[in-house]
Amino acid sequence: MKDLRINKDRLWNSLMEMAKIGATQKGGCKRLAATALDGQARDLFVKWCKAEGCTVTVDKMGNIFARREGKNSNLPAVVTGSHLDTQPTGGKFDGVFGVLAGLEVLRTLTENNIATNAPFEFTVWTNEEGSRFQPAMQGSGVYVGRFDLAVELAKTDVDGLVLKDELEKIGYLGEEEPGSRNIGAFFETHIEQGPILEDEDKMIGVVRLGQGIRWYDISITGRESHAGSTPMHLRYDAMLAASKIVCEINNIAHNNPPNGLGTVGFMEVYPNSRNTIPGSVKFSADLRNPDPVVLAKMDDELQGYCKNLAQESNLEIDVDHFWYFEPVEFNASDNVKIAAKKCGYSHMDIFAGAGHDACYMADIVPSGMVFTPCKDGISHAEIEDTTAEQCEAGCNVLMHAMLEASDNMKVKV
Repeated sequence: MKDLRINKDRLWNSLMEMAKIGATQKGGCKRLAATALDGQARDLFVKWCKAEGCTVTVDKMGNIFARREGKNSNLPAVVTGSHLDTQPTGGKFDGVFGVLAGLEVLRTLTENNIATNAPFEFTVWTNEEGSRFQPAMQGSGVYVGRFDLAVELAKTDVDGLVLKDELEKIGYLGEEEPGSRNIGAFFETHIEQGPILEDEDKMIGVVRLGQGIRWYDISITGRESHAGSTPMHLRYDAMLAASKIVCEINNIAHNNPPNGLGTVGFMEVYPNSRNTIPGSVKFSADLRNPDPVVLAKMDDELQGYCKNLAQESNLEIDVDHFWYFEPVEFNASDNVKIAAKKCGYSHMDIFAGAGHDACYMADIVPSGMVFTPCKDGISHAEIEDTTAEQCEAGCNVLMHAMLEASDNMKVKV
C-alpha cells in the first residue's frame, strides 16, 4: 500500500465546509466548547463518519469515537483525532485539521476497500482549547485519568453555565465511561502553530517531545486612591507590581534559553478607572519548556520573585499555580518518520510548543504527532493559514503511520 494516497481536494473541501460553522468576518472561526456551534460541528463530523459505515459512541465527557472495524476486532484500535472547538478568534485549521485528516483517512480506506489489521477509530475530544472552560485538553485529560470526571463536568464558564448542562443541551453528554476503550496507539495531525517548518522548508515535522506547561493565576491586592492627590511614595499600586511581574516573566524566559517561553495573556484591573490608582490586579502567567528540570527552575524563579516583591512593596501577591502539564515523549514517533520517508516528504524532528490531546494520550498508549507548516507560524488567530498541499502531506503521513501501527498491533495481555 506504499502508493496509497488520500484525496487532496476532498480533504480541503471538508475543511472549508466545516469552516462555515462559526465563521468570522476576518476569515477565522469561533466555536467555543459545548456551544450550539460546537454541536453543529460535531453533528457534521458524526454524519460524515456514519456515511462511511462507522459506529459512533460518545462518552460521559462528550468525547466522540467513530469506529471502523478491522480484520481482528480483538486487537486494540489505532486511533486518531483532535478537536473541533476553537479560540474566540480562532482559525480554520487548529484542531479541525486533525479531526478531518482522520475522516479523510477513513474515506480513503473505504473507497479502496482496504481492510486494516486492527480497528481504526476517529475521535473528537471535548474542550481542547480551554477557552470557555478550564483547563485545556479537558476531554482527553479526563479520558486518561489526569482529571476527575465529576469535577470537570461541574466546571462553569464566565456566565456561570455548567459544562455538563451545556454538553447535554447540544446532545453530547454520552453514557460510556471515559478510559474504557481498547486503544493500542494514538496519532494526531496538526498544523505546527509555529514558524520552524516553514523556516526550514520542511513539509513534515516528526514530533518527538511535547512542551511542558505551567499555568498560574496571579492576584495582587493593593489600595485604591486618587491619582492626583496621592504622592508616589505613599501609593500601594497593584498595577505597578503587576507590570514588574510581567517584565520578570519575560526575563525568566530569556534567561532559560533556547526553549524557555513566558507569556501574560489575560489581565483584569480594578477599579479600571483612569483617575484611580489600581487597588487590585488579576492576570495569567504561562511558562513553558520541554525540559522538566529547566521548567521547575523557571517556576522557582517566578515564585521567588513574587515573594520578594510582595515583601518589598507591602502588597499581597497570591500566585495560584493551578495547572502543570509535564513534558511529553512521543513513543510512536518512529511510525511517523517511517511514513514520511515512505511518502517521500522532507521532514525533521521537532517538539510541540503547544499542548495537544496527544500529549495526554501518551500517558496510556504509544502516541505520535504529525506537524505540517502554517503560514508565518501564526495560529490562534483568524488569519491562520496553510495550503491544500501541506494538508495533503500531513494526512498521507498520518494514514501510513496508522497502517504501520496497525500491521504491528498485538492483543493486549
